[in-house]
Amino acid sequence: MPKRVDHEERRTQIAEALVRVAGRCGLHAVGMRDVAAEAGVSLRLVQYYFQSKEKLLHYGLQHLAERFGERAAARVRAAGDDPEPRVMVEAVLKASLPTDEEGRTFHLVYTSYAVLSVTDQALAAQSFIDKPVAAEDAVTGLLQKAQEAHLTRPGMDARLEAISLLAMAAGLGTSILVGQRSAESAAAVLDHHLNRIFRGNGHDKALSTTPRSAPGPAH
Repeated sequence: MPKRVDHEERRTQIAEALVRVAGRCGLHAVGMRDVAAEAGVSLRLVQYYFQSKEKLLHYGLQHLAERFGERAAARVRAAGDDPEPRVMVEAVLKASLPTDEEGRTFHLVYTSYAVLSVTDQALAAQSFIDKPVAAEDAVTGLLQKAQEAHLTRPGMDARLEAISLLAMAAGLGTSILVGQRSAESAAAVLDHHLNRIFRGNGHDKALSTTPRSAPGPAH
């Protein structure tokens, strides 16, 4: 009896091949034949699942976004049970930094999608624009939750801070990718701005627990 084909699994296999090739060569240089060779399947099979390069790119973007979500979720789980909003925000921001091979591939390929969407109307017309908005909504929601729990500093605008943090993380990621900045330096910048937003951060605790200097002898 012939083996039953899992079509979603096959689509994922092809999408992962697309991401790998794009991570090595850049998204602009990827063709359906390249993806087929990387996936170890025929060009005809890629064309069967994705009738055009635009559809393949669109599915690849969705797959990339899912992988990013899994990467951020893994960072949250590593922080333990019931993590605080700050931990979750930090997980989302730092998951996008190219601090390892997976992060490098994600940042490079996602940035390539952004650049291509400027000149490729078919790609721009699809859900590319929705992905950054979804991330913005998620971070805004976490900041609002923290604000309601009085974990943030007074006067914090959750939406503006979410936009700023995500834009900052994207820029820092690019600076790491091109060798302008180290991963440690980028993480320190994000920590600095999170300390500005949240109460009870490590810096505050350090200040509150630092012993005062002993008074000098009276004269």
